[in-house]
Amino acid sequence: MCLLLSRYQFKGTLAFFKSHHKLPILIISRRSFRSSSETYFHLIETYGRDRALQQGKKLHAHLIINGLARLTHFASKLISFYVETKQLSDARKLFDKIPESNIRRWIVLIGAYSRRGLIQEALSVFYEMQKQGLGANKFVIPSVLKCCGHVYDVQTGRILHSVILKYSIESDVYVISSLIDMYSKCGEVEKARRVFDRMVEKDLVALNAMLSGYGQHGFAKEGFALMDKMEKLGIKPNVITWNSLISGFAQKGDDAMVSKMFELMISNGVEPDVISWTSVISGLVQNFRNEAAFDAFKQMLGQGFLPTSATISTVLAACATMANVRRGREIHGYAVVIRVEDDIYVRSALVDMYAKCGFISEASMLFYMMPERNTVTWNSMIFGYANHGYCDEAIELFDQMEKSEGNKLDHLTFTAVLTACSHAGMVEHGQSLFLLMQQKYKIVPRLEHYACMVDLLGRAGNLNEAYDMIKKMPVKPDLFVWGALLGACRNHGDIGLAEVAARHLAELEPENAGNNMLMSNLYADAGSWENVSRSKKMMKRKRLKNFPGCSWIEEAT
Repeated sequence: MCLLLSRYQFKGTLAFFKSHHKLPILIISRRSFRSSSETYFHLIETYGRDRALQQGKKLHAHLIINGLARLTHFASKLISFYVETKQLSDARKLFDKIPESNIRRWIVLIGAYSRRGLIQEALSVFYEMQKQGLGANKFVIPSVLKCCGHVYDVQTGRILHSVILKYSIESDVYVISSLIDMYSKCGEVEKARRVFDRMVEKDLVALNAMLSGYGQHGFAKEGFALMDKMEKLGIKPNVITWNSLISGFAQKGDDAMVSKMFELMISNGVEPDVISWTSVISGLVQNFRNEAAFDAFKQMLGQGFLPTSATISTVLAACATMANVRRGREIHGYAVVIRVEDDIYVRSALVDMYAKCGFISEASMLFYMMPERNTVTWNSMIFGYANHGYCDEAIELFDQMEKSEGNKLDHLTFTAVLTACSHAGMVEHGQSLFLLMQQKYKIVPRLEHYACMVDLLGRAGNLNEAYDMIKKMPVKPDLFVWGALLGACRNHGDIGLAEVAARHLAELEPENAGNNMLMSNLYADAGSWENVSRSKKMMKRKRLKNFPGCSWIEEAT
């Protein structure tokens, strides 16, 4: 229904636009409220996208004066604006002013949180919505499923699946595509496929969601077979479909199939785009084929494609892996030229690259110049400090992150700060952080966390406590856990525990001579020459070779 704009409101609208003459102005009709609403909506969205907080607040004040801010559709737009500009308390205040019975307010806030990547906040509002007895609908479910996929919360995802079936909204393609995506991200690809197969009317959106899931989990061939089957049923693949397959085969390191996908793509009348090339480069980097990734990047440029921020971030990751600061600086300069340097993902990749190359001051300068930081940025800087001996700085930065952006802490954040504690010998602080991770942030410890704790305890000489932790682990210890214990035993001369660790490492890495050499050195330090001789004979019998040390860090020029 089109509401009429009062003469007072119309004059106020004109006055506002005259005072903001630099903004794009749409023609406003005296007869209709719709044109004015669309203009305001456009401005609110523009201010949100540009993070223009002050201009947005002025517009909000103007809408309050005109009496429009109390209308639900205006309040909804303003909620999204305040979420985009990270003014979460203001967004919540507006949310609370809308009557509780209005389902739209819940949809808007959950959707805004989800789009902004504020996963825990979105889930929290959804749970609050359930307590109010409002249930769920086809508008809010996709946003919540997206959040579940991001945090691998398959339990909540399953509950939503039952809600979908209960309220018979499985015919909504957007809902089902979100469900497929959630199961795929949570690693339940077979469940995602069952959901897809049960669809009465399959479409391209659902197919692309399924192919993306297959690609992410190493089932590119199954994805290709599914696409071929759907194509025969009349669903024609688009560029997103082909890019999902290219990404899947690139991650598998299957160059032949990647080339075949490009050929089939072109023969089907679909031209490869910059995302196609970025997928290839990303796959090469993930498989540690960094020189090939640089070659593909040059080939992409030769084809006339302009790299995106995602492309630049991926190439910088290759530079970081190789610790090739010279090439990293070249990419940095190119990012400035094509104006993507200020992108948050590019900046995060630059911080990571400079930190891994040992240029901590450059990484730190870039980090503190960033107006906005994501989890990757914080983690990269904390890791950079920790791995180069700046342990106090790493722990201080972690504390700063927890105070200012606690919602962004993840399992890698704790791996980084536990590494710092280990290197600094801060046993009690490391143990408290290990508990904080589980109790406050509900992060289940992974193998890398246990490896950090064993290293922390082992470096401090608490070898028995470290071994007790290994025995109590709910998951099977890997080579990094046992390696941390063996290294600690070597430093503190505990032959008994070292032999236990060495036996487990021999099972996990039967062809690695390094562990045998470490044991041989430990025996030598203890004066047990008989064991030294036995260890070396065993290496000869098994034909184990000790690889010489090397460095791949290129000198900066």
